[in-house]
Amino acid sequence: MYNINFSHPIHVYFIGIGGISMSGLAEILLDKGFRISGSDLRPSALTETLEKKGAVIYYGQRADNLPADLDLVVYTSAIHEDNPEFAAIQTRQLPSLTRAQLLGQMMRNYQTPIAVSGTHGKTTTTSMISQILLENDTDPTLSIGGIFRPIGGNIRIGQSEIFLTEACEYTNSFLSFFPRIGIILNIEEDHMDFFHDIREIRDSFHKFAALLPGDGCLIINGDIEHIEEITAGLSCRIVTYGSSPQLDYHFFDVTYDQMGYPTFQLQLPDGSREAFTLRVPGIHNVSNALAAIALSDLLGIPHETVKKALLTFQGTERRFEYKGICQGFTIIDDYAHHPTEITATLTAAANYPHHRIWCVFQPHTYTRTKAFLPEFAQALTLADEIVLTDIYAARETDTLGISSRDLQAAIQQLGKDCHYFSDFQDIENFLLENCSQNDLLITMGAGDVVKLGEKLVSQ
Repeated sequence: MYNINFSHPIHVYFIGIGGISMSGLAEILLDKGFRISGSDLRPSALTETLEKKGAVIYYGQRADNLPADLDLVVYTSAIHEDNPEFAAIQTRQLPSLTRAQLLGQMMRNYQTPIAVSGTHGKTTTTSMISQILLENDTDPTLSIGGIFRPIGGNIRIGQSEIFLTEACEYTNSFLSFFPRIGIILNIEEDHMDFFHDIREIRDSFHKFAALLPGDGCLIINGDIEHIEEITAGLSCRIVTYGSSPQLDYHFFDVTYDQMGYPTFQLQLPDGSREAFTLRVPGIHNVSNALAAIALSDLLGIPHETVKKALLTFQGTERRFEYKGICQGFTIIDDYAHHPTEITATLTAAANYPHHRIWCVFQPHTYTRTKAFLPEFAQALTLADEIVLTDIYAARETDTLGISSRDLQAAIQQLGKDCHYFSDFQDIENFLLENCSQNDLLITMGAGDVVKLGEKLVSQ
């Protein structure tokens, strides 16, 4: 594997430089004096930021984009062998790294690299921890998988020895990392286009935990089934949190205010108890907060600072994000694209002010829709009114014989009415005709369904 000497900047080319993670890594290298170029399909706010900082970006991916004086090429798991730029680096035998390998090498430059993993909640929890670190004037370097408003993007370059990043299990990417502190939020079936089954997923998380050094620490949700299989053989310290009294950090007595924001009691490892209040809804965010609190204790951050940060933290873009009002009904957008995430979001919405809850759901990828069809149907029945869009293909081209009409039929078989439209304009017209005063409309999915709510708000 090619190893970067970060004290000797080189020319690095990113295939897919506009991605949320790739753009962040490119920005970090720019700050360290590297020459950066790359390509993406179209301009975006992320690519514009990089261009302002000196990156050269090509739109459209072609072999002749690759400069003659390249030292290294970085690419993501979404890039296939038929990509013309990827084929060109093979022909030219250029040194290359995956996105995860580059991120792993960056982590080695810091004394305290922290990696947040889990099937769900990585971006929210990483952002929540970021808020605490900033409140404590820790001056961290942050790499977040979403837009975090306090830093005006997804990357912050600090001067301390703390490096905080998300760690995704897809294609085993996080096994290229070098964390000193690891967090595992939850483990469930997902990314079934890569993993064969839940056993393989759990094995991947066990290998991630095994990356931690003997003087490191694993902070793990103790409610994970058969947690001992994940922690077996680890040499590092293990800190547990969750809903069970025997865990190191245990929450209880959760109450909600009129906006659905929770206050909870927390029993700490020393047996003492304290109350914490959040400004993001849902019991899932209570669990996320416990991971953040456990990490804060590990880093020596006072609880008063943590409480202040949690009261300030209002989430990230596309995580139960308030978009505005249209004709008297409220519009929220959420990134949920897995049955567990849908359940968490709609359960949280039940505590939010509403008359009826509308959910406009855009399924994400054919493989995920097919793998979890019954679970998707069951989760969506938590909404009062359900509208489906076509499946967002993302990286896939094969439909696998599945469509949103199959999901509609599964929902209807559960006795719930469900509407399907192939066109966003038809959905917009339907909502304008049927949503009432004080209804709550949630646009949901990891694709471009967010545009629908934004258009409604702009009217």
